[in-house]
Amino acid sequence: MMFGKKWFIAVAMMLGLAMSAPQAMAKQDILFGGASITGVYYQVALQISNMMNKHMGAEYNFIGRPTGGSVFNINALDRGAFDFAVAQSDRNFQAYHGTADWEGRPISGLRSVFSMHPETVMLVTRKDTGITTVDGLRGKRVNIGNPGSGQRGNAEDVLRLYGLDFNTDFRAEALQQHEASRALVDRNIDAFFYTVGNPSAAIEEPAQSVDLDMVPLNSDAIRAFVDEHPYYIMTSIPSGTYRGIDRDIETFAVTATVVTNESVSEQVVYDMVKTVFENLDELRASHAAFRYLNPEEMLQGLSAPLHPGAERFFKEQGWI
Repeated sequence: MMFGKKWFIAVAMMLGLAMSAPQAMAKQDILFGGASITGVYYQVALQISNMMNKHMGAEYNFIGRPTGGSVFNINALDRGAFDFAVAQSDRNFQAYHGTADWEGRPISGLRSVFSMHPETVMLVTRKDTGITTVDGLRGKRVNIGNPGSGQRGNAEDVLRLYGLDFNTDFRAEALQQHEASRALVDRNIDAFFYTVGNPSAAIEEPAQSVDLDMVPLNSDAIRAFVDEHPYYIMTSIPSGTYRGIDRDIETFAVTATVVTNESVSEQVVYDMVKTVFENLDELRASHAAFRYLNPEEMLQGLSAPLHPGAERFFKEQGWI
């Protein structure tokens, strides 16, 4: 009877350990929305996820996902489908204040985490199209971006400021960016709008196959538009950034920002922010667009309130 009792206790203990071990080792899945797989937004989600899994893999399982872009990401955060996402600074402002795509229904739970790189608004074409101005798009085939993307909104702003209607003045396409890059090479479109950090593979790759050109976006109307909206800046793409484009291209830019929802726990956001800033050199080295990241600029261009987890870390550092 003693032997039987000891055996029973030992088996019970083993079963208890087996049942409790998965719970003790369970990681929290964290979904991080990016954008098109060829764009820098996806690299933000992917590289930060890789960093978190490397440094805090015992607690979290971060998963970077390709998505439809800024509008999609903000709406997904609002539904609780993502924990973090990347979105343009202008789209964050519009969502939080209930304008543009969110007219009358503000996303009041949207929260800022930190900024990443500036994102230039570009109009890319082939040299053989003869397109040298925005007005030159008339009668052409032009990709303006898929619905739900920030680049679609930027394209519509540019066209409006230059007096063009994409419903009547040219044949508008709504392709994902990797599709648009291929379509330009295959001559199925004549130009595309794209909002992205530089350099971008979506432009570098077609530049190896065809002679590309870029159209400056620097009219008086554009400059006035930028002056009226504090989340925009005028900037330029340096000569030589892309093969065959040997002059500076003046344009305007938004800021890529990491955002979350107010319902995401303070500790999760704090851990992510702390890990990123304590390993910033690692993030800088992961992609060319992140090369010049610095903490001061990463706290600028945030057009929704800070999440308490991010605010806690920044206060600890004396940055706010």
